[in-house]
Amino acid sequence: MNSDKAELTIISDGNIKLDGGAMFGQVPKVLWEQKTLPDRRNRISLGLNCLLIRNGGHCTLVDTGVGSKEPDKIKDRYGLGSSQLAKELRNRGLTPKDITGVILTHLHFDHAGGSTRLDRAGEAVPTFPAAKYYIQKADWEEAISPNERSKGSYHSDDFLPLEERGQLILLEGDSEVAPGVHVRVTGGHSQGHQMVLVNYGGERVAFMGDLVPTPHHLRLPYVTSYDRFPEDTLEKKRALLEEAERCGWLIVFCHGSKERAGYIERRNGALSFRPVEL
Repeated sequence: MNSDKAELTIISDGNIKLDGGAMFGQVPKVLWEQKTLPDRRNRISLGLNCLLIRNGGHCTLVDTGVGSKEPDKIKDRYGLGSSQLAKELRNRGLTPKDITGVILTHLHFDHAGGSTRLDRAGEAVPTFPAAKYYIQKADWEEAISPNERSKGSYHSDDFLPLEERGQLILLEGDSEVAPGVHVRVTGGHSQGHQMVLVNYGGERVAFMGDLVPTPHHLRLPYVTSYDRFPEDTLEKKRALLEEAERCGWLIVFCHGSKERAGYIERRNGALSFRPVEL
């Protein structure tokens, strides 16, 4: 998808498998398995989708997938293959040095893992050496001092090297981080979770992060058990989906597999989803 001013592309770091029950929270399996079938370990396949935004001299990446640092036991647990992000960038004529900004919706390893890589000495270093990494301060504070419930979602080598190399920008609230590229704090999934809104011609493209990770989660009760503040997720999702329908947002799903983007529409008084390619 492109215009005279900007080009937007969904790129993928591959796929991840997460427990289906955890992904759908209190929704019974007899209901959610009608949407997506689990494997024999009760895991469902999810995309690791990132959004590439090229606008003039700015080349911004939203989220970075899992990356390439995870040991074999983690790869087995989550059904991970090889990281695809570098290949996806090469296919579009880009190298990591071309990325000028990275927006992380939050610091869970499946969104921030690709932010760093291992160098020849086995040390984690920023993957994108010329980029500033934009993170909400509240999310950073949670990530560096997680509680017992959330600590498994944070891998410190995904983000501490960003601070050590002086590439970290901590945001405090809604901000514009590049021309026409805004972040909006949603909370819910984690403290300081943020979504990204991109002005694209006459419309807005919304990367919802884990507030609405897949098209299946457009239904209000479908809230993951990974969410730190599920009631906040519910209310924020209600308001944002109403705004998305009213304003005609194109929604991008970070974990969508077959359907990664689309529009919310109202047909015969009921909400429906129309997928599109981006």
